[in-house]
Amino acid sequence: MMSLCPPRDRRAPHGPAQHRRTSHRLVATLAGATAGVLVAGLAAMPAHAESGTGEPLGTVARKAGDARFEPGPCPRTADPIPALETARCGSLTVPEKRSRHKGDKGRRTITLAVAIIPAVTRTPAPDPIVWFAGGPGDDAVSEIPMANAGGLNRDRDVVFMSQRGTYSADPELTCPNVDEFAADALDLVFGARSTGRLHVEATRECRDRLVDRGVDLSAYNGTESAADYDGLRRALGIRQWNVFGISYGTDLALQYMRLHPKGIRSVGIDGVLPPSLAGGAVTWKAAREGFDGIFKACAEQTACNTRYPNLKGTFERLVGELEARPVTTTVTVPGQPAPVKVVLDGGVLVNWLTFASHLAEGVPRSIDELARGNPQRIAEQWAGGKLSPQAVGRLSHGLAFGVFCSEWTPYESEEDVLRAGRRLFPSFPRSVLANAPLLTWLHADCRAWDVPAAPRSIRSVTRSDIPTLVLTGGFDAQTAPSSGPYAARTLSRSTAVRIPYVAHVVFAESRCAQTITTSFFATPTAPDTACLAGLQPPRFDIAP
Repeated sequence: MMSLCPPRDRRAPHGPAQHRRTSHRLVATLAGATAGVLVAGLAAMPAHAESGTGEPLGTVARKAGDARFEPGPCPRTADPIPALETARCGSLTVPEKRSRHKGDKGRRTITLAVAIIPAVTRTPAPDPIVWFAGGPGDDAVSEIPMANAGGLNRDRDVVFMSQRGTYSADPELTCPNVDEFAADALDLVFGARSTGRLHVEATRECRDRLVDRGVDLSAYNGTESAADYDGLRRALGIRQWNVFGISYGTDLALQYMRLHPKGIRSVGIDGVLPPSLAGGAVTWKAAREGFDGIFKACAEQTACNTRYPNLKGTFERLVGELEARPVTTTVTVPGQPAPVKVVLDGGVLVNWLTFASHLAEGVPRSIDELARGNPQRIAEQWAGGKLSPQAVGRLSHGLAFGVFCSEWTPYESEEDVLRAGRRLFPSFPRSVLANAPLLTWLHADCRAWDVPAAPRSIRSVTRSDIPTLVLTGGFDAQTAPSSGPYAARTLSRSTAVRIPYVAHVVFAESRCAQTITTSFFATPTAPDTACLAGLQPPRFDIAP
C-alpha cells in the first residue's frame, strides 16, 4: 500500500545527459519527501488574523465543546522548516472517539499539533486559510514549505493542524516496519502472492503494535478528522475561514463541507478524490487518464513522436512482458553502502509511471530504454524512492488504514477493482489488474486491520453552495482529472479548472495554479484564470 501523498520537487531538466539528475529528483518524488524543524517555545508574532476575543490567533487558550486549544511550542518535524520560527503554535486536545460518552472509562483524549503561519502582508484579510494535508496519513505541518512556496500566505494567515495519528500528533501512528518492508521487497516479485502475504504480515504486525499501545484504530478516519477541524475553528474563535485541501485532503474537505458547513467562507480542492468514488476503481481511472495525457502530449510533438513512436503501445506491451518474465538488475542508490538488487515486473512498471508522471519530460526516454533492454533508469528511480530516508517513518499508516478500511473497501469489492482495471487496461494480465496503483494488496490489508465499516453516508455526494475552486492536472495519474468536474457538478458555486501538462497536486508546481488559487481566495466567485492561455506542453527528453 502507498499513500496518495503529493511529491514535493518536480522540476525536470531538459535534453540529453540529464539522466542522473532527473533520477535523483524523482527519488525525492517517490519518497514523498517532507520538510520540518523542531522549534521550542512560542514565537513572538504580529497580530494578523484575530480570534473572537480580539487576540492574535493561537495566543489564547480556549475551549469549544469537546475541543481545547492550548498555545505552546511548535511541533516536532522530521526536517527543518524555517517558517516555524515565526509561527504561533500550540495543540488541540480532542476525544480519541467522540461516540464514547464523557466520563466513560475507555474515553481517551489525543492531541493534534497546530502551527499558524502569518500572512506576508501587514494588513491580512480577517479570514485565514486552513490546510488539509494529503495521504491519507501525511502530516500537515510538513507541507508548510509547499504552501508558502505557492504564496498561500500572501494575504492571509494559514493554519496547519496535524490530522489525528500523523507524525506531529500524539499518538503518532506511523509504522516504520511497513515502510521498511517496501524497501526490503525490492528484490521480490511485486505482484507475487508470496510477496502479498509478507506485505500483509507487516501490516498485521503494525496493527498489533498500535493496539498494544491502547490505540482505538476505529477512531482514525475522515469523520473524526472533520470534527477535529470544526473543533479547531471554534476553539480558535474563528468566525469564518477558508479551506484548502490537496490529494486525500480533498476527500476530507468534501466531507467537512457536508458535515460541518458552518464557518466556511470558501474551499479550494486540488487533486480531487471524491468520497463517493474513493477506492481502487477510480485509481485505475486516474492511471488511464494520467498516462494517456503524457502519451498524447508526446504523440503531438514531432520530435517525441518520431523518436518514441506508439509510446502507449510500447508501455502496455512492456507491462505484459515484464509480468510474464520479470527483469532483475542491480543499481547504485545514493546513501546505500552496496549495490541494490531490483526486480521489475508489470506491477512495478505501472506504479513507477504513476509517480513518474510528475517528471513527464523523462518518461518517454525511460520507457524506450527499458524496451531496448536497459532497465537501469526506471530501476534506479524505483529503488531510490523506497530507500530514501523520507520514505520511512513519516506516513501515518494508522490513519491511512483507518480511512481505507472503514470508508473505501467496505463499499468496493476486489472484483469491482479488477473489473475497472480490465475495462481501462484490457491488455494487462489479471495479476497486475488485481492491485490498483498505490493500493497494493489493499483488501487483504484491510482484513488484517479489522476495523468496522463507516456508515454508508460516508460515500454521499457533497452538495453545497459554498464557493469552491476545483483544480485538476492533465497528467494526474493518482487522482483522475475527470474527478474534478464530477465533484463540481454538485457544488453550485464552483469553478472547475484543469491545468494541462501538470501531474498530481498542481499547486505544488504550477505558477499558474498558484495564481488562480490565491486569486480565488481573494474573490471566490471570480478567480483569475487568464494564465491558462499561455501554458505550453513539456519539452520531452529526446535521447541521441
